[in-house]
Amino acid sequence: MHKIDLDLVEMTLDVMKYTIDRISKTEDVIGKPQKAETLKALVGETVTDKGIGGETAFNLWKQHLMHANVKIDHPRHLAFVPAAPTRASILFDLVTSASSIHGAYWMEGAGGIFCENEAMKWIVSLTGLPQGAFGVFTSGGTAANLSAIVTAREYWRSLNNDNKNRKGLIITSIGAHSSIKAMAKVVDVDVLLVDTEDRLKGAALQQTMDGLTIHQKERLFAVVATGGTTNAGIIDDLEGIAAICEKEHLWLHVDAAYGGGALAADSVRHLFNGIEKADSITIDPHKWMFSPYDCGAVIYKQPELAKKAHSQEGSYLDIFKDEGAHGFNPTDYQIQLTRRVRGLPLWFSLATHGTDRYKQAVERGLELATIAGQLIKDMDHVELVREPSLSCVLYRRKGWTPDDYRDWTFANHDKGFALVTPTKWKAGQSFETVSRFCFINPDTTEQDIKAILESMK
Repeated sequence: MHKIDLDLVEMTLDVMKYTIDRISKTEDVIGKPQKAETLKALVGETVTDKGIGGETAFNLWKQHLMHANVKIDHPRHLAFVPAAPTRASILFDLVTSASSIHGAYWMEGAGGIFCENEAMKWIVSLTGLPQGAFGVFTSGGTAANLSAIVTAREYWRSLNNDNKNRKGLIITSIGAHSSIKAMAKVVDVDVLLVDTEDRLKGAALQQTMDGLTIHQKERLFAVVATGGTTNAGIIDDLEGIAAICEKEHLWLHVDAAYGGGALAADSVRHLFNGIEKADSITIDPHKWMFSPYDCGAVIYKQPELAKKAHSQEGSYLDIFKDEGAHGFNPTDYQIQLTRRVRGLPLWFSLATHGTDRYKQAVERGLELATIAGQLIKDMDHVELVREPSLSCVLYRRKGWTPDDYRDWTFANHDKGFALVTPTKWKAGQSFETVSRFCFINPDTTEQDIKAILESMK
């Protein structure tokens, strides 16, 4: 399989041509899924005893399979939290794969890990955490949140032998990301939800804690605040929450997977005041730091606590921890042993463009949300649900039912025009179906926004 021949050289050129075409296109359909049986009918059997050949397989990808994917960096992909990796990061993602680096230990991946750490230094500097704070790149926000809570739980257990026999408890709000509840199942801790989808304030947290039973208070070890909710871009009262956590000796984790990119924007940095008091922070560069999937990050105020929680032992691993390795081992600070150097494309993009360009690109996302808010106010058929927060805009089409939103979403997607999906917003005691924009891509235009809103008429 490793024999170098002319066919391989030709295939390499084809892949590079595909890549150049992909990242240089300025206008394209957004892409849409197909049923598995439809794709099977189009491409037939692709994994066979003798193989179908690289040229045939690649042509099947280009002609059929690539079109069954949604382009997350399309300027009219405004659903969920999209992504907009820079062209530099996409190109260097190819280099990362071709370099075949194992990024768990310095002994094997020193050059790549060094680059990751240079990028991490910049991210950490945005948080304002004290000297000594540092982090590591993960596969995404779920892995980062999980790594942080495991660290928090192990630290809590180390403080009191009785804690080793207790099932832990964490507090967050209903506006927190779904991964908080998901990772709590993995860690086997209970989650208590403060009933607010809006900004979680220190007073509401304190009221919730005051209502705990003695047994619950003994089990409580962490609070998870959000630095930019996925649904609406809301930043919790980080200063107020941090003060309570400090007083009650609780671990404070801030999930800023989506909103953390806005730490680079001078116009909204003050909204994150208090994040510098966190014990751990999640930020996803593949969201608002223009990195390719998959690239999350977890940052610790005291990384040595994470190392105590996550460092793996094994006779075959001892060599990696020998003095001859003398370097930073990313695997010691999060749940994954095997890992690619997923922060490498981010490093190359930062080195290529500089952090000022990153600040400008993030500010553009904030500006697009403001523009969308004003357009909605100026149109008769739509109205804001709440003022835009960070780059999220919640709005309603007057008179529509949930089915109307669903049908409109599928119609626009089917045409290859745009992907904007409905969500639910809790107003009082009930949930309302509304529409939502999330602006990440600086290539999105005011005309794109206007056209999407007008398609709701």
